[in-house]
Amino acid sequence: MADPHALLDELRAEGDELDALVGPLDAAAWAAPTPAAGWTIAHQIAHLAWTDAQSLTAATDPEGFAEVVEAAVARFDTFVDEGAEAGAREEPAALLARWRAGRRALADALAATPAGSRIPWFGPPMSAASMATARLMETWAHGLDVADALGVERAPTARLRHVAWIGVRARDNAFRTHGLTPPGEPFRVELTAADGSGDVWAYGPEDAPQRVTGPALDFCLLAVRRVHRDDTALVAEGADADRWLEIVQAFVGPSGTGREPRG
Repeated sequence: MADPHALLDELRAEGDELDALVGPLDAAAWAAPTPAAGWTIAHQIAHLAWTDAQSLTAATDPEGFAEVVEAAVARFDTFVDEGAEAGAREEPAALLARWRAGRRALADALAATPAGSRIPWFGPPMSAASMATARLMETWAHGLDVADALGVERAPTARLRHVAWIGVRARDNAFRTHGLTPPGEPFRVELTAADGSGDVWAYGPEDAPQRVTGPALDFCLLAVRRVHRDDTALVAEGADADRWLEIVQAFVGPSGTGREPRG
C-alpha cells in the first residue's frame, strides 16, 4: 500500500500540472474542442470539479452522498454529463477557482479520513488511498484531453504507476462491464516504467501463463481509453490476456467509444 501522505502529494502534483496548462488560458481557449466529442476544455475541467465535489461529499457526508447515488440511478445515462455541461457554462475564472478549491478540500478530507474507513462510491466502497488513486487517474486522463486540445505533449512521470495499478486492479470489472465472466486465474503484468528510469512495474505471479508486457505509458493510455490498442507496443500471451487488452479500463462505468487507430 502506498504511503497515503505521499500519494496525496502526488494527487496534488497531478492537479497542479494540469492547472499550469489551463490557468493562463483566455476565454476563447477554454472553449477549444477536445478529443472527447462535444467536450471543450471547460467541460474537461468542469467534469473534474464535479467529480471532486462528489468525492468530497462521499468522504465527509455519506448520507448526503446516498442522495447523490439515488439521483445518478434515476438519470443514469445523463447524470455525469449534466455536471460537465453545467460547469462549462460558468465563467472560466469561476470554474477554475471552484476546481482549485474543490481539489484542495478533497485532498484535505482524504488526509483526515481514519485508516481502515471505507468511503461510499458509485461502485464498491473504497479506502481513502484508493479514492486518491482514482482521482489521480482521472485527473491525468482528462489532462491528456486538455493537452491534446492545446497541442501540448506532457512528459510521463512516475505518478503513472498509480494509473497502472488501478488498471490492473480493475481487470475483473472490465470483463463484467462487457458482460463477460472474469478469468479465474491472475495475470502477470510487466510494464516498463514511464519515467525513463528503466524500472519494471510488475503485478501478479511470475509463473502466470496469461501475461501482458510492454511500456507502462501505453498500458495507462489504453486503460483510460486514450489510445487504440493497435497503436501500442503491448504484448499479450494467452487468450484471456489478449481479450483483456481489448476491453481494459481503469474506471467504473461504460467504457465509451475509445480512440480510433491512427491513420
